[in-house]
Amino acid sequence: MTENENNDAESEEPLAEAEVPVESELVEGEGELSELDAIRAELEVALNDLNTAREDVLRARAEAENVRKRAERDVEAAHKYGLERFIGQLLPVKDSMDLGFEALDGATDIDAIGEGMELTRKMFIDALEKNGVMTVDPLGETFDPEFHQAMTMQGSIESEPGTILAVMQKGYVLNERLLRAAMVVVAKEMDEDETE
Repeated sequence: MTENENNDAESEEPLAEAEVPVESELVEGEGELSELDAIRAELEVALNDLNTAREDVLRARAEAENVRKRAERDVEAAHKYGLERFIGQLLPVKDSMDLGFEALDGATDIDAIGEGMELTRKMFIDALEKNGVMTVDPLGETFDPEFHQAMTMQGSIESEPGTILAVMQKGYVLNERLLRAAMVVVAKEMDEDETE
């Protein structure tokens, strides 16, 4: 090789080496652009997901608010009209009482009036029972402080101590919850003074 050819070969070598980094820089630049595009695409998907989630949360919040308002209206209506059915069942009792009082004006048959009063009372008890109100009439039962209020104690030879001898006022239970305790007289052991 001549010197010129050597120089050309040497000069070609550095040129070839110089071209390779330029190509690799372009390839790396394209890779960076591809990665950047991928990140942008992922970011766009994440933003869309975020917007969808935000809309879902807003919808859920609005639905919860609607449910709350509906529940408030239902509770208000229940308070306002909850007794409507019960009162509707009591009105016939009142009508029967009114008829009984009208019958008193010209009544000569006391037994008929008594029968009418008994029927009115039965109507009233039936209306209470239909609405979950039960009577506590514990005559002869064992005293139970959960349902009975002892007004007095009385000695008794015939009854065991703690037995209810008399009911002064009946009690009432609404759906197994005590409304009013029965007022009762409870048997106690006879003292020696009382037996004489």
